[in-house]
Amino acid sequence: MRSIRSALKGIFLLTFFILTINAMSFNIPGLTSDVYAGTPKVSNESVDVLTKIGQAMAEVADAVKPAIVNISTTKTEKVSENPNSQFFDDPFFKKYFGDKFKHPETPKERKSVSLGSGVIVSSDGHILTNNHVVKDADDIKVLLPDKREFHGKIIGSDLKTDLSIIKIEAKDLPTVTIGDSDRLRVGEVVLTIGSPYGLNQTITMGIVSAVGRANVGIADYEDFIQTDAAINPGNSGGALVNTRGELVGINTAIFSTTGGYQGIGFAIPSNMAKLVMDSLIKSGKVTRGWLGVSIQPLTQELARQFNLKEDAGALVGDVIEGSPAEKAGIMRGDVIIKFNGKKVDEPYNLRNTVANTKPGEEAEIVLIRNGKTETIKVTISELPAESQAAAPALEYNNVLKGVNVQGLTPELIRQMNMPEKIKGVVVTEIVPESPAEGKLMQGDIIQEINRKAVSNLQAYQEAVSALNPDEGVLLLVFRRGTSVFITISP
Repeated sequence: MRSIRSALKGIFLLTFFILTINAMSFNIPGLTSDVYAGTPKVSNESVDVLTKIGQAMAEVADAVKPAIVNISTTKTEKVSENPNSQFFDDPFFKKYFGDKFKHPETPKERKSVSLGSGVIVSSDGHILTNNHVVKDADDIKVLLPDKREFHGKIIGSDLKTDLSIIKIEAKDLPTVTIGDSDRLRVGEVVLTIGSPYGLNQTITMGIVSAVGRANVGIADYEDFIQTDAAINPGNSGGALVNTRGELVGINTAIFSTTGGYQGIGFAIPSNMAKLVMDSLIKSGKVTRGWLGVSIQPLTQELARQFNLKEDAGALVGDVIEGSPAEKAGIMRGDVIIKFNGKKVDEPYNLRNTVANTKPGEEAEIVLIRNGKTETIKVTISELPAESQAAAPALEYNNVLKGVNVQGLTPELIRQMNMPEKIKGVVVTEIVPESPAEGKLMQGDIIQEINRKAVSNLQAYQEAVSALNPDEGVLLLVFRRGTSVFITISP
């Protein structure tokens, strides 16, 4: 009996469920639920608000889009030989198969095409973009929103901020208004405009997730705006604009484990970009201010050791001999907390502010020394050339051909965690097929060439220039915390 009752109960519940569903579907009187009755309505107020927001975003986009261009570059890349070439050329293989399966000749060079974006900053054709978009390009093509295409020429590049200026021969071009990126606040709505994956004039919206991002590892001078507006490959060099249609950043990079958008993008602030842009247009290079100190962040432990109330500021670890800092009386152990009225919370604040100061200008520095606050006047000078420039690769016809190096700076010494006594030049790149490939590594510090000390770029260039094409070389290299001797044969 109990099983029959259970079966009848199940049939009853199933029948009720089916009737209920049918009532909802066919609107049977008396069984229709109010939840499903009629069509949901949006209030006029909500429609009005959303319409106005949409119209506002469309106006911002319409104002900026004409000044955003697509950049495509062609560059020559070296290709390694076919790994199977020895197999095909083997006499045993040829004996039985002849040239039937002869491998095709593998070209040693090939052309590659990459895409990016740019922002028109002058009506006569100056375009701001990322250095990595146009670096080493054999040909640069710029496609305007009106479908006109021009050949672009690099006016100047700045590796330390990853910015470049290119020029096209055109007049009366639309430009974008450059805004004040220092006024940006976290949470502000921003738009990105560029050519992700070659899709021209693509617009995405998001907010400012953070400002002042540094130590990301993208450039030497970092003060990034972080945004969750979608940035993808091809967006590099495009515009980040605020709700007033002003350029507040140049989209540069994304943080991603997949290579695509994951909600974290970085843009170079417009204030930094404008200083670099003006300098490149005027002189083809960037002139930066120099204080001449090695600085490091303050930890809570360091703050306690120096009797500081808070762990904010830039701790001076060393002062370069003859530098503006030494002449002004700045000492090791000083904690710089203000520069020209701007608060210094982290070392990158000071580094960027000093770099943006014109050489010859007098600056006011507030620091803490032995627990007391002092104010010091200092005259900023120009960043030494050897700290900015890198020796060009492929300049020498000897075993160090294709080795690209850069002078050591206090900042590089700090970043690489090297002993301050180490002198030399740092290897930044080794061109494929260079005799040094497989011998030297990126990040090596070349201290000696043939038992002669190499203390700076000039000494390196003189030593390498003296090497004969058929001459081997003995190098003393600082690598991974220790010095080692390396030989390179022709």
